[in-house]
Amino acid sequence: MGRFLYGAAATSVEIDDRTLAHLRIVVMNKLRRGEPFMFDTKLGEGEGRRSFWLHPSIPMQFHFSGGRAPRLNRAWLDDLMLAASGPNGLTITPEPPEPTFPHNGED
Repeated sequence: MGRFLYGAAATSVEIDDRTLAHLRIVVMNKLRRGEPFMFDTKLGEGEGRRSFWLHPSIPMQFHFSGGRAPRLNRAWLDDLMLAASGPNGLTITPEPPEPTFPHNGED
């Protein structure tokens, strides 16, 4: 289980490493384009929600508990980017299945 740390006081939220890796890509791309946005996440079972205004002037860290970077799901990245650009901001959506490509019979 990784952690998203935000702000000088290092407010943090636990997020599993696979999800955190996808969030890192979305946040990096939005902020690199100069597009601050809202990120809304659950804190845990029955613990409520927290919203963060993500802006490049505010320090943030993505702390991964595992040593390996997970393989990224392009469809999930697209879904998360679309959400981050929408009026409600970024929320973590369920990971969609990765598209499968037909096998052409060649190895």
